[in-house]
Amino acid sequence: MRSESRIFNGIAVFLFVMAAVYGLWTREIDIGSAQGTEWVGVVALILAGFLCMMCGGYFSFVARRIDLRPEDRADADISEGAGDLGFFSPGSYWPITVAAAASIAGLGIVFWAPWLIAIGAVAVIASVGGLLFEYYTGSHAQH
Repeated sequence: MRSESRIFNGIAVFLFVMAAVYGLWTREIDIGSAQGTEWVGVVALILAGFLCMMCGGYFSFVARRIDLRPEDRADADISEGAGDLGFFSPGSYWPITVAAAASIAGLGIVFWAPWLIAIGAVAVIASVGGLLFEYYTGSHAQH
């Protein structure tokens, strides 16, 4: 977890520096008749930096409570990280249905259509349920 913490905290520092550079850079540009800093981009970069800093802080918090992994040690061999990483469904159609249902709900939010939000929410719940229980029911059930 230490390597992930370094990555996210490094990205956060980069975003904070880029927010300062962007703020100074846009102050010099004449945008139409108004001249000044373009604050939307500066705030977006600062908020993105805080989000990365939150992730980095979480990873460093977790890293203090677990043993060092092979990825965190400089003297580790590649073979120490070998092994089963988990089960990933090779031919599932449920992720695309979750994405389509979330897109429908998102379109409902964008156009503020309560009926479309409701349809999308029901579709998200149904498709997440299908994804969750894919290997517990039907022909894929593990006996």
